[in-house]
Amino acid sequence: MRKFGQLLTLVLCCLLATSLQAAQEIRNVRAWLAPDNTRLVFDLSGPVEHKLFTLSDPGRVVIDIDKVSLKASLDKLGLEKSPVSAIRHSTRGDGLRIVLDLKDKVRPKSFDLKPNDQYGHRLVVDLEMREQAVVTKTVVPVPGESGKRDIVVMIDAGHGGEDPGAIGPGGVREKDVVLAIAKKLKARIDAHQGYRAVMTRTGDYYISLRGRTGKARNSNADLFVSVHADAFKNPRARGASVWVLSGRGASSEMGRWLAQRENSADLIGGVGSLSLDDKDDVLASVLLDMSMNASRKDSHQVASRIHGNMERFARMHKKHVEQAGFVVLKSPDIPSILVETGFISNPQEARKLRTASYQNKMAEAIYRGIVDHFWEKPPAATYVAWQKQSGKAPAGGERLYKVVSGDTLSVIAQRNGVSLQQLRTANKLRGDRIRVGQVLRIPAG
Repeated sequence: MRKFGQLLTLVLCCLLATSLQAAQEIRNVRAWLAPDNTRLVFDLSGPVEHKLFTLSDPGRVVIDIDKVSLKASLDKLGLEKSPVSAIRHSTRGDGLRIVLDLKDKVRPKSFDLKPNDQYGHRLVVDLEMREQAVVTKTVVPVPGESGKRDIVVMIDAGHGGEDPGAIGPGGVREKDVVLAIAKKLKARIDAHQGYRAVMTRTGDYYISLRGRTGKARNSNADLFVSVHADAFKNPRARGASVWVLSGRGASSEMGRWLAQRENSADLIGGVGSLSLDDKDDVLASVLLDMSMNASRKDSHQVASRIHGNMERFARMHKKHVEQAGFVVLKSPDIPSILVETGFISNPQEARKLRTASYQNKMAEAIYRGIVDHFWEKPPAATYVAWQKQSGKAPAGGERLYKVVSGDTLSVIAQRNGVSLQQLRTANKLRGDRIRVGQVLRIPAG
């Protein structure tokens, strides 16, 4: 009996030790606030089991986490401008209950994240503002005397918040670099009469990939530009690139849209807004195919201009525009491009990307490609279309012109409202000889 008692004691001690080892810790809590979403991130010592549910009157979100202890402070999370009025906690057996008192209605969801290069195990709680679930179209303002609307460019700074993107030498983060470039690009576009830029994110918070394209559609965007910085395990990899949607990516997206059209609030046709839900299978397929083909064609044209601008100062990864099935490029009705500004994993390119001067060059290259594209193919009922039809020179800067048969330098100058000397100076020409296919810079008149 004595030996049995010793053995039982030993077994109980082992079970107790195993139980203690199984308990995890919440070591830190972080909050990320976006205009339409609040994200809470719990940094853990290891994986946990949890359950999330809501209570009403008053509204609360409850998170029960098994076998965990709180080793972090829940104070000073900066939740004053969030839908959370207070955050409380209490022990619950060998676990923890966290209660979020709400002042606004939200759609909560939670998920686990496995360790990466920057963080360990994490529990993420997202609180989406309830009113954001309703799809609303933005009314695009008109710029003034012409009574025509602005061209809207949606600028998407990749990653953000809990997702830092690629991390380069010295800790430079992709999410910071691309946000800086996006802000510089927005300033240029907003300063150009007849244009308006909207950003998917203006600060350090995360937006889902589908959420980014949804923002573009709700803003009636004429173009979607996603800005990123590449990375590779080999630090010698380098070069910027410009991407558009591949044929395979377009086919898969068409299938997704056709499959969900009865229950989808999504519309195609850009500003015109054409719904698929009342169309039969054949007509819906034809309309979607036409919309996607037109969008891909315009995407490639503006991407080619931007690629040409970038290669004047940056090493390019390829000599041509590349194609892939990136989710952010899959809007059937909005021309969409993705710009990889360089390899942040390459020490030389990382040093450039973190400087304001290089960021300005990137922003300028993208901006020039956009305005040149839309001067050549302005959307109907826009200020730029009216400006071109009226024979006025483009406001806000120079544009590009490809010489055609019968052109002379003096005729091009007269047609665009600039002097012959201005045209010579802008193109570094010593004389008046030009050739068919030559691309000229037309300075602002």
